Amino acid sequence: MSQEATRQERRAWQLPPVGGNPSSSAQGTSPGSFAARARIGSPIPFGSPDAPGMPAPSERTAWDFMPPDWKCLDGRWVPPAGFAPVTQLEFARLGHVTPQMRRVSEREPHLTPEQVRDEVAAGRMVIPANPDHLRFALDPMCIGRAGRTKINANMGASPVASGTGEEVEKLRWAERWGADTVMDLSTGGDLDATREAILRAARVPIGTVPIYSMIIGRRIEDLDERLVLDALEHQAQQGVDYFTIHAGLLREHLPLVRRRLIGIVSRGGSLLAKWMIEHGRQNLMYELWDEICQVMRRHDVVHSIGDGLRPGGLADATDDAQLSELSVQGELTARAWRHGCQVMTEGPGHVPFDQIEYNMKLQRQLCHGAPFYVLGPLVTDIFPGYDHITSAIGATAAGYHGASMLCYVTPKEHLGLPKKDDVKQGCIAYKIAAHAADVALGIPGARDRDDELTRARAALNWERHFELSFDPDTARAFHDEDLDVDTDFCAMCGHDWCSVRISREIQEFASGKDPRFAWEGPRVSAALSEPQRAILESRGVLEPAELDRLATKTRRAMGASRGAKAECHSDRASADVAHRLQDERLDPVTLEPIASQAP
Repeated sequence: MSQEATRQERRAWQLPPVGGNPSSSAQGTSPGSFAARARIGSPIPFGSPDAPGMPAPSERTAWDFMPPDWKCLDGRWVPPAGFAPVTQLEFARLGHVTPQMRRVSEREPHLTPEQVRDEVAAGRMVIPANPDHLRFALDPMCIGRAGRTKINANMGASPVASGTGEEVEKLRWAERWGADTVMDLSTGGDLDATREAILRAARVPIGTVPIYSMIIGRRIEDLDERLVLDALEHQAQQGVDYFTIHAGLLREHLPLVRRRLIGIVSRGGSLLAKWMIEHGRQNLMYELWDEICQVMRRHDVVHSIGDGLRPGGLADATDDAQLSELSVQGELTARAWRHGCQVMTEGPGHVPFDQIEYNMKLQRQLCHGAPFYVLGPLVTDIFPGYDHITSAIGATAAGYHGASMLCYVTPKEHLGLPKKDDVKQGCIAYKIAAHAADVALGIPGARDRDDELTRARAALNWERHFELSFDPDTARAFHDEDLDVDTDFCAMCGHDWCSVRISREIQEFASGKDPRFAWEGPRVSAALSEPQRAILESRGVLEPAELDRLATKTRRAMGASRGAKAECHSDRASADVAHRLQDERLDPVTLEPIASQAP
């Protein structure tokens, strides 16, 4: 019996079915993803295995909801004479690959342009790219389960805080930290000027909730059909790429909210509930849906059908109100597809961890595979100030089980308007969630950067380690706070206890021996950059004098001339010397120990 056969026979475990491999070249020893095997072109391009009792995917797609004047001849859909396609969905239905689809394929290298086209035609993918926004700096992207999981950042001026300039700065900051789309949720200041400035500056798609601008300067009770359609037309002409419209909340749903602990937490949902009660009528967004679709088709604005009844606390999750609205969202999705519009739907909210998979897979069924765009969800309610973390936990599960885009939550959620650093913290938390979901789903290439960083870490190549990290400034600053020398150990374990260094020294192990990550030898790290210094100042761990030293030092500490190994390197230093060097702080010019400060 071969050695491999013997090893297999001795195994006391059995792996579950293995799906795809998130490493494009099957690096490392992991067996791959435990998600379902990828099936691009099916109702589940990438997905998690279903737990018992989960809803099956819908057997219908956008192809089952064609405009009534199109005819199916010999298996091909033919539009009426004189028809001119406008939306990405209409081009896809005709078999055309647009420049936007080609750009999406470039950004999603595991998908061909034809696969992108087919996913759009099936309604499982949207490309939010209003032609009026494409005139500026917009770089087309996609939202859908065949692509990587996307994140959205919300921003916007309020009646008591911020303004146009600050919101454009937040936009740039959100783009810097990985937001794939941005929603302008302004409710104060000059909404029109703010929206215009954001659209001209944005490289990512911009979404809005148009009802906010509809009621500026008037009561919600005064809203009428003409105001709705005029506002939508105006924002579409400005170049907005997707609209959140709360048309799924119906008058008959309102009694279902009465016993909730926290009622309606959606701004748009609460406004329309008040309008329905005041007028004794059905939701005018629902009644106007066909006219709304006509406006949005003219400008290829993507529907993001709002979830006005999303739960605002765990106690209200997955209730009749929420799911009744979701069912109507499915109806509205089909109606929008008949108009040739692209559609995604929005979802909760605050959801216990055990209910997330069901929520994702019920939407997949009721909305026929249309992309699901979810807020969070938060998995606990008792950590205000940390809800970027509580929600990122839920968002990871949502991304794995069915969501296509995750709306970030910042540390200021429930507490106030997010500031610049809150935007960064929210974006990073959600990039972690989206990336973790993509790796778990086995999307090809999703883990490649992780593998490169692991190789750099194994080689103790600190410079490459930081370059490959998502936030190099924070990683470098945290490292140098304790030991501002790039050597073959760090301050967490020190010299003797560094398992990575020991593994690299064992010749039988491949660990740390990739020649691409070899480095000349230890050296004092460069002086702190301004962002790195600001990071350490905000932590308050180091004294001002120590911060000044790190920000103004030279590279001559630790006795490392160019091309030579420093005195702290394991090849040159005895254990005693290494201990002394890791404990002492040396003057960067004289290389002498800095005298201890008197107590």
